[in-house]
Amino acid sequence: MITFDTAPARYRHWRLSVDGPIATLALDVAEDGGLAPGYKLKLNSYDLGVDIELADALNRIRFEHPTVKTVVLTSAKDRMFSAGANIYMLGSSSHAFKVNFCKFTNETRNGMEDSSRHEGIKFLAAVNGACAGGGYEVALACNEILMIDDRSSTVSLPEVPLLGVLPGTGGLSRLTDKRKVRRDLADLFCTTAEGVRADRALQWGLVDAVATPQKFAAAVKERALTLAQTSDRPDRAEGVKLPPLDRTADETGYRYRYVDVAFDRNTRIATVTVKAPETAAASLAEAVAQGAAWWPLQMARELDDALLLLRLNEPELGALVLKTHGDAAAVLGSDALLDAERRHWLVRATLGLLRRTLRRFDVSSRSLIAVIDRGSCFAGSLFELALAADRSYMLDDPQANDPPRIALGAFNFGALPMVNGQTRLATRFCGDAPPVAAARQHIGENLAAAEASALGLVTATPDALDWDDELRLVLEERASLSPDALSALEANLRFAGPETMETRIFGRLSAWQNWVFSRPNAVGEDGALKRFGTGARPRFNWERV
Repeated sequence: MITFDTAPARYRHWRLSVDGPIATLALDVAEDGGLAPGYKLKLNSYDLGVDIELADALNRIRFEHPTVKTVVLTSAKDRMFSAGANIYMLGSSSHAFKVNFCKFTNETRNGMEDSSRHEGIKFLAAVNGACAGGGYEVALACNEILMIDDRSSTVSLPEVPLLGVLPGTGGLSRLTDKRKVRRDLADLFCTTAEGVRADRALQWGLVDAVATPQKFAAAVKERALTLAQTSDRPDRAEGVKLPPLDRTADETGYRYRYVDVAFDRNTRIATVTVKAPETAAASLAEAVAQGAAWWPLQMARELDDALLLLRLNEPELGALVLKTHGDAAAVLGSDALLDAERRHWLVRATLGLLRRTLRRFDVSSRSLIAVIDRGSCFAGSLFELALAADRSYMLDDPQANDPPRIALGAFNFGALPMVNGQTRLATRFCGDAPPVAAARQHIGENLAAAEASALGLVTATPDALDWDDELRLVLEERASLSPDALSALEANLRFAGPETMETRIFGRLSAWQNWVFSRPNAVGEDGALKRFGTGARPRFNWERV
């Protein structure tokens, strides 16, 4: 079972150090530290285990080091920044693992940019040696790239000429959308296996600045401090330690304090239940005192962990039934505190984690079915789960003592956007403003099934007589459909409206990479990934299809 929990004392590949407002993440990959046997992580190449440590280190900086304003990503190895994703790992991995690996690395780099936009953390890539493929894609996720000009180091995206695949971590989109590299130069760059040296990289806009070896360290410090001046993170604050999650995992599912995942392998369904807090923190001081046990922070950590475990370890559980349980008023009370104190660093970091966790649902290759029944608390931030779902079913039982209700909050209208920059409500209505405006008029109200249906907030509202049978038929039908077709259908329908760099990465690039990873030119016995490093050239089928 692959897990995603680690801590700095257990890192094998990254060195995290903090000096005032500057944190340094130095990549020093242990060659024999691969997540699976059969390959060595030479030349600072990385696999999923390396990126799990990076994701953890970024969360440590967000929560445990609130006064850090600039993160410098560099290499601890001489003349080698990173060779990118390990080719032998990719060549020996299953198709599903390769796709999920690329998805996780994309989310980690998108998370860096998200923290830069919303949390005041700036990133500087100090490229102090050869920088290829995924190594350059890490650099592209930073606010600025400073490259050593030693007359030999290069930056490159050599996947097409060397491996017969694409840059898999958003490299193509970041070249054009973020760095505004001309497409003819981007084409030349991405088909030149040897890459380009510092002078040309600066001329083409592939890096922001260069420095000679003698001046490189001073230039890194100067640029890091200059970036720190643009940050609004606090000068003084006590961080919140992130302890290991209390998780029980077995053949029946995963259990945490606020999240429960139950497997039904016969129907290929996992039921994910998120619990409301017993009581909401009454003040910011109380929330800070609770630290990592504060409900929105602990719940988001648990939900994020559960979804990642499902992705990598349970590929045949194709549908996630999303449920909630508890007091909706406590959820709305927690949301109200988050909204009122959103300028505080801990609140911003917690909202960032919740925002990125919900985005993992948006880009998951699983059918999402929200079930709103007795005891549910789909309110405010937890109603985002229902809005993320492909369909939502709400029990219409007006004669019950406590019929199901939903409630909208301020967070449903802007604080937790999808990767397309739109709220899930706006995306639900395909950018049509009147339905969103109509829903806004009901913020804070407890809406019964008929009212929720009239506002277009749920898919269907079966009554108590039909409830069990209708849900059973919906899930049986879903399980009978092609998982490949469903993944494509869901990915198309979840992102209606305008595109962003992130949607291009997950939509266009990921879809093409998924296709390329299944083609014999890449992964066949004579394909580029299989023959890399053997001394034999790949044998391609030259038909263009």
